[in-house]
Amino acid sequence: MADSESDPGKNQTISDGFILVGFSYLGELQILLFLVLLVVYLVTLMGNLLIILLVKLNPSLHTPMYFFLVNLSFLEICFTTSMVPQLLVHLLVEEKSIPIAGCAAQMYINTIMGLTECCLLAAMAYDRYVAICHPLHYTTIMSGRVCVQLAGASWLIGVSVEVAQITWIFSLPFCGSQRIHHFFCDIPPVLKMACADTSKNEVMVLTVSVVFIMGPFLLILLSYIRILSTILRLPSAEGRRKAFSTCSSHLMVVTLFYGTALIAYLGVKSNSNLESDQMISLMYTVVTPMLNPIIYTLRNKEVKGALRRTVGKSIFAHNQRH
Repeated sequence: MADSESDPGKNQTISDGFILVGFSYLGELQILLFLVLLVVYLVTLMGNLLIILLVKLNPSLHTPMYFFLVNLSFLEICFTTSMVPQLLVHLLVEEKSIPIAGCAAQMYINTIMGLTECCLLAAMAYDRYVAICHPLHYTTIMSGRVCVQLAGASWLIGVSVEVAQITWIFSLPFCGSQRIHHFFCDIPPVLKMACADTSKNEVMVLTVSVVFIMGPFLLILLSYIRILSTILRLPSAEGRRKAFSTCSSHLMVVTLFYGTALIAYLGVKSNSNLESDQMISLMYTVVTPMLNPIIYTLRNKEVKGALRRTVGKSIFAHNQRH
């Protein structure tokens, strides 16, 4: 339900948009945060674009794992771009407003990308499970068609579920002070602005979380239980090390993604400190997408080798022209 705090405009329907309070409490420190987030955003864009470019230019990376990684990198670019540019503007201006249509568009994109990422991470876990537990049948099971179907299903689930959910949320009437105590249009704070019964919306949010967010997490968990069981049965320590190294980057990304998201949505709700909530949200919406390409490039010999080859070819081509 909408907040019932005393406000002369609480019964007035909001038609021109919301005010994202964001990090206003930081005062002049917002400039420092702007500079930090600008660097983080640029590193995120360059890192994820680099992954996409390397996979495209290097036939040795035309495998199921890197096919999913390209999808993940594209998704991270869309996810951060739906929020960070506006956040950067709001850190510099006094009037931190966003029209209702802009708020809806932002929520559509970040929820679709978030849900699709859950499904893609599960598909990547399945790929690692097949590679380690059924290596002789890997190329048969993880054919190009199967990879496209898994990625397509991930995007289809993300788009269809979240379009339905967000459309329903923005069919509600909004009224009150217009002030959202967050730096982007997230579902919980926007639902608080509704001056109608939101209990059914809250049930849908919970259902989506359990089925489409925790569901993929359980599939990832089951995949890694089987992977770990297979690795521990390998006869040599070197074999165990090599097998684990093929899935360590994905495991780190899953831990970062689910760890920060769960802390943001579950870990601090008993604590009414809005500033802590926002800082934790900043971790999974801005920092984690920057770390993913770093993890996959710094910890992956194939990607580092592809990077060296690509840079070497570029230098050679440049020298040839001059």
